[in-house]
Amino acid sequence: MSEIKSYKDLLVWQKGIEIVKEIYLICKDLPKDEVFGLQSQMKRASISIPSNIAEGYGRNYTQNYIQFIKIARGSLLELETQIIISKELDLISDDKFDKIINLITEENKMLNAFIKSISS
Repeated sequence: MSEIKSYKDLLVWQKGIEIVKEIYLICKDLPKDEVFGLQSQMKRASISIPSNIAEGYGRNYTQNYIQFIKIARGSLLELETQIIISKELDLISDDKFDKIINLITEENKMLNAFIKSISS
């Protein structure tokens, strides 16, 4: 395993970036009247995930880092809720829903494991 020299080396951050890109693709297909509704909320929540991982990495105190990772996890669950709402409103296809839900599930597991690993 290679040495972690930057937050960009963290797989959990890389998965967060993948989620952001997928959300932007999903948002392209949302109705125009959702620009200031779900679309805006989903973009902000997704961006918050890797951003908080990066910000936490920049802290020199483990407890601060854990708190930022927990904030990232909260944003991830917020995003999951928005995706479920979008699906319930028939705003996204089954394929796109399945893909993003799988990414969210993977990221959630990674964040939980990451919190556990830096806590010990």
